[in-house]
Amino acid sequence: MSQKIYCIAMFRAKPGQEDALFKILQSLEPNSQREDGCIQYLATRHIQSDFAAGESFPLVFNEIWANKVAFEAHCQRKEIVDFFEQQCVAENGLVEAHNVCVYSDQPTNYDAPNL
Repeated sequence: MSQKIYCIAMFRAKPGQEDALFKILQSLEPNSQREDGCIQYLATRHIQSDFAAGESFPLVFNEIWANKVAFEAHCQRKEIVDFFEQQCVAENGLVEAHNVCVYSDQPTNYDAPNL
């Protein structure tokens, strides 16, 4: 049974701060990508496309973790905690709004064997 965790971490910068925030998000990539449970950790920007006209926050981390334990360990790293405290919580931070969600690829009541 797959234990992978998929995280979408979305950010909206304060007016005029999107480029600065994107650089900060990118600076979190190298250490996060070195974590044992990290499969993918990539800061991305929303772009316009006639084939994908949905609404989104402008900046999004696309993350894949080996399992919930790896994801939760990542969330507790000092660098990540400091980012959220300094940029999302602090009044002078660059983030206007954020939304972090995790997903599983397992259907409800999936009965795969435990190996």
